[in-house]
Formats: sequence, C-alpha cells, structure tokens
Amino acid sequence: MTLSTSEIEELRAAKQILENPGLVARLSHLVGSPIEVLLKKLPGPLHSTINSAVRKSVDTAFDIALKTMGQDGRHPSSDLRHKIAAGATGALGGLFGLPALAIELPVSTTIMLRSIADIARSEGEDLRHPDGRLQCLQVLALGGTSPEDDAAESTYFATRAALAKAVSEAAEFVAKKGLVQKGAPVIVRLITLITSRFSIVVSEKVAAQAVPLVGAFGGAAINTLFINHFQEMGRGHFIIRRLERVHGQEEIRKLYGEL
Repeated sequence: MTLSTSEIEELRAAKQILENPGLVARLSHLVGSPIEVLLKKLPGPLHSTINSAVRKSVDTAFDIALKTMGQDGRHPSSDLRHKIAAGATGALGGLFGLPALAIELPVSTTIMLRSIADIARSEGEDLRHPDGRLQCLQVLALGGTSPEDDAAESTYFATRAALAKAVSEAAEFVAKKGLVQKGAPVIVRLITLITSRFSIVVSEKVAAQAVPLVGAFGGAAINTLFINHFQEMGRGHFIIRRLERVHGQEEIRKLYGEL
C-alpha cells in the first residue's frame, strides 16, 4: 500500500523531530552559555551523582512501565498537563539546587514516562503488551547518541538498531515470566543501555541547572524544555511505529532515508 500524501508529511515531520531534537540549543539559549562549555565545568564527583540518579530513574521508570501503565483507549495526549507537572518539579529542584537531583530526577522521569505513554496511546500503540510498554521506556534513550552508532545511518534508526535486540528479549522475558526476576541478564542489559544514553541528556540538563542563580524559575523552565524534548521524541517515534504497522518497517525505513 502506497503512503498517502498526509502520511508522507507525517513521516517527514517525524524525521525532522528525531534527527534535529535541538535540546542543547534551547538550553544554551535559556541560560546564555553553550552547554558544551558548561559540561566541561561540571566537577568530577558530580558525574557519579548524575549516573546514580539516572540509574535510579530508569529503574523506577522500568517498574512503572511494566506494572502500572495500561491501555485507556486512543485519545489526544495531554502534553500541557505533563509539562506543568514537570515544570513544578523543576521549580522545587531549582530551589534546592543540584543536591536535589537524586530526588527530582526520578520524579521528573516518571512524569515524562507517563506523558510518553499518553502520546503512544494517542498514536494507536497497544500498551497492554510488554513490547508496547518498553517502547515508551526506549524513548528515554532516543535523546542521546553513542560512539557505537553508525554515522552512515540516521541517528534515530541507529539507536533503534542498538536497542532492538535488548527490547525484544526483555519483552519476551516479561511476557513469559513477569517481573519476578528483575535482575535477569536480559532486563539488566536493557536498563544499562537506556541508562547510558539517557545520562547524556541528563548531563546537559544538569549543566544548565549548574549556572549560578538559576533558582526555582530557571529550574521550572529547564524541566519544561526537558520534558518537551522527550515528548517530541516520543511523538516522532510513535508516528513511525504507527506507519510501520500499516506499511511495514522496511518500507517506512526506506522512505525515511529518502526524505
């Protein structure tokens, strides 16, 4: 079946989102300094704190994805409501500074995951099955790149390829055995892969928050940009998933590369 004109435009819009996320530019504009420069100024011990907070956040997100997310039917997603909630969390984090990261990040990540699931449902994703739920979790890995990504391929499809086996194995394991063995190698591998990529984006967020006098207002603004970034990545990802269900993965991937 040939894609309609509207479907081609949807695919074009999804590619624009996924290949040009723009979070770094937005954060740099907000704080008035290049994020790359701010990253270099972060103290060494803080990186350990970031990694620990990210791991806890992804662990929490994994539990939520597999235990409490359900299929409420297809309806427009409530992006603004989730942005407001994330902004409020960021305001509290900004008020108490970087030491609050270990508390603020898991809460922000939970709100983001709920928003991503809302977007997934609005695009027809079936969240009654482990694979659909883990696709929501996978979105957390779409914002950061890895040295292992193939530069000759799109960042989006390179990331999907890097995670595909881990997601499918984890989904199959959960479908058969549930979450009684969360420490199983297939689960640990997926969480580790997502953590390594999600930490890149979190480091950029922390670098922006590290600017002196960011405060509650700045924390709210940074968190709003943060969740907006993942809402956009989720929208692009689940548009492509919807088109793939109709036209097949190979057809969509080919056309994506040609646009």
